[in-house]
Amino acid sequence: MAIRIITDSASDITALRRPELTVLPMTISFGEKTFRDGVDLTHRQFYERLIESSTLPITSQIVPTQFEAAFQAAVDAGETVVAITLSGKLSGTWQNAVLAAQSFPGRVYVVDSCNAAIGEMILVERALELAQQGLPAQEMAAVLEREKEDIRLIALLDTLEYLKRGGRISSSVALVGGLLSIRPVVAVVNGEVALLGKARGSRNGNNLLAQEIKKTAGIDFSRPYRLGYTGLDDTLLQKYIEDSAALWRAHTDSLPVCTVGGTIGTHVGPGAIAVAFFCKSEHRAFF
Repeated sequence: MAIRIITDSASDITALRRPELTVLPMTISFGEKTFRDGVDLTHRQFYERLIESSTLPITSQIVPTQFEAAFQAAVDAGETVVAITLSGKLSGTWQNAVLAAQSFPGRVYVVDSCNAAIGEMILVERALELAQQGLPAQEMAAVLEREKEDIRLIALLDTLEYLKRGGRISSSVALVGGLLSIRPVVAVVNGEVALLGKARGSRNGNNLLAQEIKKTAGIDFSRPYRLGYTGLDDTLLQKYIEDSAALWRAHTDSLPVCTVGGTIGTHVGPGAIAVAFFCKSEHRAFF
């Protein structure tokens, strides 16, 4: 039986077009204007609006009826479904997918990625690999549930301004951080965003990011990996790639790079860079 993989646009999948993949758009509102993420609002258009806006946009989860319609269309086409969602600790999207799946017992399997952005993306890419190997939907979902524990998403932020605007940190902390050129390194841990460390300046930030990656048992280059950036250009990411060439040089000739969209970009702002990968399976503990 054919398998349909369904995910949400928080996975930042824009260029990957596969007939067995469906990406459901979340919505992003700037004031009274609401856009479908990745449909009528590109990542570039999002950051252009974000930079110009004095208030943060609002992102909305995918509701159960949207999932139900997508599930029904797949089942009517004779497909079984594996749905991969944004972390349930960051959004109600996972719970809404679970609610919708109750109408399709044995035909729809929902996996909480426990991640976001490119961390969620590489789990979707892994699902596509498993589908090519011919795994049935139930077995694929079980494999993804195990392997998602190996995913590491680590990011270096360029500014504290958007965390301040979103109420995540105080104005005084943001001011001091800006004056001292503080760049926080964050990660997704157990489905939530956690602060790993702080660095002064871009080079120290890149070094700290590389150090955190080295604390794992190593990147599993046999499974998907991805680098991403927020904003209108990838200058900072290219500098990081240059500074950390030793991590990649012996394993790959090129690195897959993409933009990080509005779901995460709303909260971290432009100028952030991120790395997502599967670490080697024998290393289960996070850092």
